[in-house]
Amino acid sequence: MTHTHPCRLAIWAAAVVTAPALALAVPIAAGAAPAADSCGVLSSGASAAAQAAVQAACSQLGVWYTWGGGHGATPGATFGYYDGSDLASKDDGSRRGFDCSGLTRYAYYRATGRDILDGTASDQHSSPLAVQRFSAGQGAGPLLPGDLMFWGGGYVHHVAMYIGAGQMVEAYESGTRIRQTPVRTGGDYAGAIRLAASPGNPPPPPAGGGAVFQTWGTGVRTHNAPSTGAGVVDDFAGPTQVGVICQEHAQKVTAEGYTNDAWSKLSDGSWITNIYLKGPAWLAGVADCGGTPPPSGGITESTWGSDVRTHSAASTDAGVVDLFPAPTRVGVVCQEHAQKVSAEGYTNDAWSKLSDGSWITNIYLKGDAWLAGVPGC
Repeated sequence: MTHTHPCRLAIWAAAVVTAPALALAVPIAAGAAPAADSCGVLSSGASAAAQAAVQAACSQLGVWYTWGGGHGATPGATFGYYDGSDLASKDDGSRRGFDCSGLTRYAYYRATGRDILDGTASDQHSSPLAVQRFSAGQGAGPLLPGDLMFWGGGYVHHVAMYIGAGQMVEAYESGTRIRQTPVRTGGDYAGAIRLAASPGNPPPPPAGGGAVFQTWGTGVRTHNAPSTGAGVVDDFAGPTQVGVICQEHAQKVTAEGYTNDAWSKLSDGSWITNIYLKGPAWLAGVADCGGTPPPSGGITESTWGSDVRTHSAASTDAGVVDLFPAPTRVGVVCQEHAQKVSAEGYTNDAWSKLSDGSWITNIYLKGDAWLAGVPGC
């Protein structure tokens, strides 16, 4: 089978704030993956952190591969970007997920509480935390769960996580979901590394909650409204971790060589121009404060809860289309009675079809069990 693109470095336009370089999964044919319930630490000998990383990677099976996904200010699934050439990548901007290095970054963040693998597959291959390296010629024989496997002739362009028993977990390429699959040690397989890492807990978000982002620059001010003319609330002398509640389009600002009209509302109620937040110009995974309708149409509704999944059909058994780690706004086209679901103390058989064609149980949509004003499908 012929695939159209290899893993490459992301180059963002000047309209976005400096962010980590990104890597995409190499397209290499592989056999069918085992059942999802078999994913886990499949052999002994790995460190506690490595085992925790395996479990974290396995927890993301079924989540979309997205080009550039997982490279936000804090490790975790994010919306991706069109890579500019592969037609399968055109939907990455509407899918929340991970690229190959974004997944391994997230897995070790969950395992150690530290962001030790920020960067591309190539960056991870050269990590100073590697305590042991394995050549391509050694194959998978000496590997332990949690070891990172790499591919690339001259330039490393893909990474996956070994989980034991000849199996690995990977974010493969656009149009696919994170999967468990047999290891591949042919082609341009470049070897593997073992990391020195201690288990821990990810740091909590700032007081007041919100999605965690990092500012950059010095003398960065927040304001009591989304305008540089509004009163100053805080002044960050250097990079600072902040909690972002939502964002909206407001005053256009030009600073540090960037121009952007996006502002974020922080957990203390103040506002900051997105220019000074690490990430894209419009932050992935952050809700819209101003109620901008979803771009694909539909009646605007709001989800609630965390890690809410949408499906390819009106059933929890259907394929996962998207994953919302936090409340977000969606476009609802219609609703119908289908599979009965019990969750969060509620039972409901109503499902809503979203503007992207996916389905969500009405349990996770704010409002009545049968949404007022939404037609039947």
